[in-house]
Amino acid sequence: MNSTFFSDLLTNFANMKLIADSGSTKTDWVLTGHQGAVVERQHTEGINPIHQSEEDIRRILASLTFSQVESIHFYGSGVRPELQQKMRTLLADRYRIDESEVEAESDLLGAARALCGREEGIVCILGTGANSCLFDGDKIIENTPALGYILGDEGSGAVIGRNLLNAIYKGKLNPVVKEVFEEEMQLSVGDVIQRVYREPLPNRWMASLTYFIYRHLPDCQELSQLVVSSFQEFLHVNVTPYHRPDLPVSAVGSVAWFFRTELAHAASLECMRLGLVMQAPMEGLIRYHCK
Repeated sequence: MNSTFFSDLLTNFANMKLIADSGSTKTDWVLTGHQGAVVERQHTEGINPIHQSEEDIRRILASLTFSQVESIHFYGSGVRPELQQKMRTLLADRYRIDESEVEAESDLLGAARALCGREEGIVCILGTGANSCLFDGDKIIENTPALGYILGDEGSGAVIGRNLLNAIYKGKLNPVVKEVFEEEMQLSVGDVIQRVYREPLPNRWMASLTYFIYRHLPDCQELSQLVVSSFQEFLHVNVTPYHRPDLPVSAVGSVAWFFRTELAHAASLECMRLGLVMQAPMEGLIRYHCK
């Protein structure tokens, strides 16, 4: 074997970056090599330093089997400023690298980097929950507090699901929708009350109802309008305060992706321009860090 072979081999395995996109349920990990080439992908439980102990996080990190990591870029829903150092230390300890080679940031900054790269823009997360920010190409400079599904989270899957239940049982939709919903979901109003008020994680359950909406959008204009109205409220309450009508509004998340037609309609009604929409931020993060 000649020296060129070994040179190419060393190049391919140089600058091995581990990039993570973490939610409370699941974490996606991607190891990249030369020029951002994907070497390996893995998935683990979600990591949220707000709700999990250091022992729990170490246990999850121990399940990773990447053999060579030189730097880490971790983005997570629970990575508040006061918890960044904790996450950097845990990640650095797992791969025995210097903490200066580890970055731990919020999922919102991850979304901004994935969607905007190094350009300014308005960034939204629309999944089970919702969030938004004004990004200057380097950092988040404004953020309208999301406040969760009880006090806010307009445009999120949880709130769209909540709005669906309200519309069905308050008689705002065609009675046929209620019949189809209860038959297809095997639910009664009593079951709904049980799931929302007496069982854990009602926000996730209500967000799951968006699948019902998505399936029936083609044959029910009322459901389409319900989604558009939810997005309009989100944009009006959360995005208008940035006072940057010149910037595109980009979004990441399953709700944004599957209802992107309705999101574009809502944006036009609010005199806004929809930019890039992505289902998940990972490919954008790979571009940001490696290319």
